[in-house]
Amino acid sequence: MFLHIDCNSYFASCEIATDPSLEGRPVVVANVNEAGGGIVLALNKEAKALGLKRGNPVFQVKRVLDENHVAVCRADHKKYRRISQQLMEAVRSQDLVLNFVQYSVDEFFGELPVDDAQAARHYIKLIKEHIEASTHIPVSCGYAPTYTLAKVATHYAKLYEGYKGICVMMPENREVALRKLPVNEVWGIGRQLRKRMMLLNVVTAWDFASMDPNRVKQEFNTQGVNTYRELNGQPCITIDRGGLQSSIMQSRTFGFMIDDREKLAAEVRKFASDCSIKLRAQKGECGSVSVFLATNRHRTDLAQYHNSASLKLTKRTSDSVALMKAAEQLLGQVYKPFFQYKQAGVVLADIRPEEGHQLDLFTVEVDEKRRKLMEVADRINEKFGSGTVEFK
Repeated sequence: MFLHIDCNSYFASCEIATDPSLEGRPVVVANVNEAGGGIVLALNKEAKALGLKRGNPVFQVKRVLDENHVAVCRADHKKYRRISQQLMEAVRSQDLVLNFVQYSVDEFFGELPVDDAQAARHYIKLIKEHIEASTHIPVSCGYAPTYTLAKVATHYAKLYEGYKGICVMMPENREVALRKLPVNEVWGIGRQLRKRMMLLNVVTAWDFASMDPNRVKQEFNTQGVNTYRELNGQPCITIDRGGLQSSIMQSRTFGFMIDDREKLAAEVRKFASDCSIKLRAQKGECGSVSVFLATNRHRTDLAQYHNSASLKLTKRTSDSVALMKAAEQLLGQVYKPFFQYKQAGVVLADIRPEEGHQLDLFTVEVDEKRRKLMEVADRINEKFGSGTVEFK
């Protein structure tokens, strides 16, 4: 049986967890910039009650935000990844969930070797309470014979308050649950599959699950067939643990245009530092660095310019200082004065798992000291917040 854990209003919950003064207030998270632009990315139930929705442009709902004293938090994705990792560690420390994997920053899957509904609910309650006590992030949990059905169970765990955030779907409950669920709510059914199902008059998840299997093979692709089987209690989807990213990028569209080289250099150094933290978090090292700059293409009244440059490193590294120096060197190649820059970014590529290097007697000690310095800085930033320790 499979367990699905989904964080409730994750970005907003992270902001409340790290700032208790927001508890009980309407909270939205937005990618706001210096000019006051951006869109709403997440919101808690108090903000939803005001009619606010994900995707609202901030400037369009500013009156609602101001009149209702809504807390508007700038999205901090490093914080959200850090708390997500804390949740992973909390679950693993209990040693109850088997094959526990992260599906996204706010979703997780695992397995419990329990077939009894009452026992399953007992163990899941222990897991849920431990997560919420450790991270202060509210979660909903679904338990069912397949990954897809576990997601369905989580849907009901969120929908009905009486479930108290836990829905255990045993095989005998499957039909009732699927009859009430619109097919477009099923995990794995995307836009193209929905269009095809509309033509076939498939409205609910049960309409789909009760189709003739031969007809399903004729009408749908592999993804559709796998979803059909999962809805019928046949596990056939694998959740990958994931490997190294092939590249890591940090960029920004500035609220105000920048023409000063030193200001741009400060931004580029920060991007490189942030990228290196992500790189070390996945135990990787990069072999190349790129920097790009661009003016505002919407300002046709201004001179336009965009350029990028790359550098192949002589030795793979995840060292923040080395990558910051490389990025600043590349900025010098692409920067031109008298232009108003709207966007800049840094990309680390050619990423491979960190491994031992053949070093000479004079560099091995220095490299080991640098590695330990980075580890200490990462631990401090993880404990006290991003930016507590910065390299210049």
